[in-house]
Amino acid sequence: MAKNKTNQNDSNFENVESALTRAELFIEKNQKRITYVLLAIVIVVFGYFGFNKFIAQPKAETAFEEIFIAERYFEQDSFQLALEGDGVNYGFLDVIDNYKRTPAGNLAFYYAGISYLNLGEFEAAIEYLDRFSAEDVMLEANAIGAIGDAYLELDDLKAAVKNYEKAAKIADNDFLSPIFLMKAGETYEMDAQYQKALDVYNRIETEYYGTREQRNIEKYQARVEMKMQ
Repeated sequence: MAKNKTNQNDSNFENVESALTRAELFIEKNQKRITYVLLAIVIVVFGYFGFNKFIAQPKAETAFEEIFIAERYFEQDSFQLALEGDGVNYGFLDVIDNYKRTPAGNLAFYYAGISYLNLGEFEAAIEYLDRFSAEDVMLEANAIGAIGDAYLELDDLKAAVKNYEKAAKIADNDFLSPIFLMKAGETYEMDAQYQKALDVYNRIETEYYGTREQRNIEKYQARVEMKMQ
C-alpha cells in the first residue's frame, strides 16, 4: 500500500516537473512576445492614469469655467446669448463643441435643449435634450418632461404623453411625478383619450395624496367624466 502511494507521489512530481518544463520552454520561446504584451499593459495602465490626471481632469475644470457665463445668461432668460455666447465668452454650443466629453459639456446639452425650448425651436430642443445623459434623477426627469413639452408644441400628442409618463416614473416622488402626470392627463384629453386621462387623474388621487395636484384633481376628474358621457 505504501509502495503504491510512493509511486503515485513520484508520478505527481513527474507531472509537475513536466508542466514546469513545458512552461519554461513556452516562456523561453515566446519571451519577446510576452515582453511586448506586458509592456503594452504597463503603457495602457499608466497612459490611462496619466490621461486622466494631465489631460481629462484639467480639461473638465476648464469646461466648468467656460460654461459659467452661459449659465448666468440662462438664469437671466437671455437664451440666445446663453446658446451662442457674447463674442467674448462661450455659449453652451461652444462648450459642447470643445468639451462635449466633460461633465460640463454634457450639462451644456441640457441647458441648450431648454434654451431652444424657450426660443420656440422645438426640434432642436428635442435633439439636444436627447443627447443629455443625467446621473441625477430629478434632472433626468426634468429633461424628459421638457422633451414632452417640445413634442406637445409640435402637436405630437402621443410622443408628448409618452415622455410625460416616463418622466413621472423616473422622478418617482411627490414633487415632480404628479406634475408630469397632470400634463399626461391633459394631453390624453387633448387627444380625446378620455378613459386614459381619467385613469391618470385617479392615479394622482390615490398615489399622491396631499400634493397640490391631488387637492385640485376632482375638477379634472369631473371634467373628463362629462366628456365621456
